[in-house]
Amino acid sequence: MPTAQTANGAPTSTPAARTGFRMLGALSFSHFLNDMLQSLILAIYPLLKSGFSLSFTQIGLITLTYQVTASLLQPLVGLYTDRHPKPFSLPVGMTCTLSGLLLLSVAPSYGFLIVAACLMGTGSSIFHPESSRLARLASGGRHGLAQSIFQVGGNFGSAMGPLLAAGIIIPNGRGSVAWFGLAALVAIWVLLQVSLWYRRNHLGARKARAASNVASPVSRGRVIASMAVLMTLLFSKYFYMAAFTSYYVFYLMDHFGVSVQNAQMHLFAFLLAVAVGTILGGPIGDRIGRKKVIWGSILGVAPFALVLPHVDLLWTGVLSFVIGLILASAFSAIIVFAQELMPGKVGTVSGLFFGFAFGMGGLGAAVLGRVADAYGIVFVYQLCAFLPLLGLLAVFLPDLGRDRRQQARA
Repeated sequence: MPTAQTANGAPTSTPAARTGFRMLGALSFSHFLNDMLQSLILAIYPLLKSGFSLSFTQIGLITLTYQVTASLLQPLVGLYTDRHPKPFSLPVGMTCTLSGLLLLSVAPSYGFLIVAACLMGTGSSIFHPESSRLARLASGGRHGLAQSIFQVGGNFGSAMGPLLAAGIIIPNGRGSVAWFGLAALVAIWVLLQVSLWYRRNHLGARKARAASNVASPVSRGRVIASMAVLMTLLFSKYFYMAAFTSYYVFYLMDHFGVSVQNAQMHLFAFLLAVAVGTILGGPIGDRIGRKKVIWGSILGVAPFALVLPHVDLLWTGVLSFVIGLILASAFSAIIVFAQELMPGKVGTVSGLFFGFAFGMGGLGAAVLGRVADAYGIVFVYQLCAFLPLLGLLAVFLPDLGRDRRQQARA
């Protein structure tokens, strides 16, 4: 039976390949738990600093260890599992996170904190490329929708981690981190069910597809150029996002003199917009084409970003919400577009882009912190306002729908 296609050339679901919302829900819930647990290590830095009399340099080394393992290992994990499928790698990865979490709660010295950070970063590096791959398998052809459902769980998890740390860990001490191991156990159980589903329904078909060496719809040169463009767009997105996730509260307090609580409410509104934008971006890309979403979500932020540093508090809140909504819609479209460029290397692509996004977020926070120290927090937003203009590079991305139709006629 021929595969149906949308107007933009993307395959649609058929009766034999319905969207597996149950599996997508399980993956999104696991993503929520994973990113919630991962965010705890950053949220309890004040406890670690005082408890071990750490310098800022030592805190930075913990961050570096975590980010190196969580970002640089992801494409290697994806590359390996593309060639050697491992159905139960997801619960193994979550077990690494659980081990790191428990060690973090009882670590007797700084060296053990480094090991705990390494274990948690390793767990994240295994989780993201494999779970993104399985989300695509469960999509039934609605790849953008599947990625959005999967990713929004991580958005909510990252937002919940600091709140839970403030409400539970900070008042009760570092030992209370161990209680979050219960969440990791729940995630392990859920991921075991997902792994069984994967082995039962998709593992044999995946090996057959790998053996057939699925070709890209465009030439190797265009794939390389397009991947470079997508990486540049991801750089612009996550550098700009770092200005909000790391410094938005300080910007509001410094520029408008608001209280910490008021600034936190503005940050929550921004994170809510990011979650909504993440959900919307995927299905919109399925319907109108991912290139249009990528173009609009990066470049479309530019006018709002350029105006933001020059408006009052009310309009800052409004514009920030709009920026978060539009900008967040890009990631699902970028991931799926890259997967379609390299259809036989879904895990490699997922690991590369998740790792790169994570690394750019961390690097952006460090660089922008130095800029803020040197020139002031307001200048950070004036400078970052020009980053969305890199969205113009989307013009160089191929029209995959048109290329598929030409390839089919040939």
